[in-house]
Amino acid sequence: MKTKTTAKKAAATLPLNQILPGDCIDVMNSLPEASIDLIFADPPYNLQLRGDLHRPDNSKVDAVDNDWDQFSSFQAYDDFTREWLTAARRLLKLNGAIWVIGSYHNVFRMGAELQNQGFWILNDVVWRKANPMPNFRGKRLTNAHETLIWASKSEGAKYTFNYEALKALNEGIQMRSDWVLPICNGNERLKDDNGDKAHPTQKPESLLHRVLLGTTNPGDVILDPFFGTGTTGAVAKMLGREFIGIERERAYREVAEKRLSKVRKFDKEALEVSTSKRAAPRVPFGQLVERGLLRPGEELYSIGNRHKARVRADGTLVGQDVKGSIHQVGAHLEGAPSCNGWTYWHIRRDGKTLPIDVLRQQIRSEMN
Repeated sequence: MKTKTTAKKAAATLPLNQILPGDCIDVMNSLPEASIDLIFADPPYNLQLRGDLHRPDNSKVDAVDNDWDQFSSFQAYDDFTREWLTAARRLLKLNGAIWVIGSYHNVFRMGAELQNQGFWILNDVVWRKANPMPNFRGKRLTNAHETLIWASKSEGAKYTFNYEALKALNEGIQMRSDWVLPICNGNERLKDDNGDKAHPTQKPESLLHRVLLGTTNPGDVILDPFFGTGTTGAVAKMLGREFIGIERERAYREVAEKRLSKVRKFDKEALEVSTSKRAAPRVPFGQLVERGLLRPGEELYSIGNRHKARVRADGTLVGQDVKGSIHQVGAHLEGAPSCNGWTYWHIRRDGKTLPIDVLRQQIRSEMN
């Protein structure tokens, strides 16, 4: 496959939510520098197939034998990889990141080039396919996974990682780097007018949902330089992200356009995700006093009502023989090295006992 390096004049504005035709390197070089938040790239795998693949009953397997996956040599593939990754890195913002996906045929070559160009690898993720295609010849292990590499633009660069959202997606357990998800099949598998697969390597929406939910935010711009039938665009649109697709094959563009026309964005409330408590706006205890949510002289009660303290006008507490912050007074009364005063201290309202943290959350909701 011949690659191109000619850079076009940078576009004045980003062509958001569009599929751009043409060679991915040329098109990327025409876009403004440092304008993209995340790149998801599913490039040709260079499978190096030698002839047709058949099942035991001699029926032909619908494998990837398209011209776009054919390269004359490993050197030609490496040259192509270097050029498109160079174009991609130019487009990323300083806090941007990239995901690439591949099989054993190409992922190691991409990983080496990512490091050569200064990207900083954050994780490699094993996508273990719940329903992989069997190895029909029985001469190798069944290829039951693909590998994704997640990298920031450079070492030490900031990047988006919605840790709590992915943890919530995984039923409260920290998300691991091995993902068990089915391949694209059933109603999700797009077909052409002849009833055949519209694209041989269409990725499942579940895979992109996890990637975009975990490493982008609503409003971010996601670029897919190998757009295919538009899985990245479809998921981005549903999740309230902007997308730009690049696809040289007209047949794929037509399928993707039709697909995207049917996609609807989730409502704003549905797009909100779990965030770390550390990411929430800081609310000093004294602000509760300033706002009149607590009054000077009002009594607070510890868990179990074993201790009590009074609120002072400057946002400190006084209790028995101790004065200080809500945390200091609580720790002293409990004889503990530390104390979370927001959950330790309670107020009484309308016959109910509530932690003072509900007042902090009230202010935070107003700030948001």
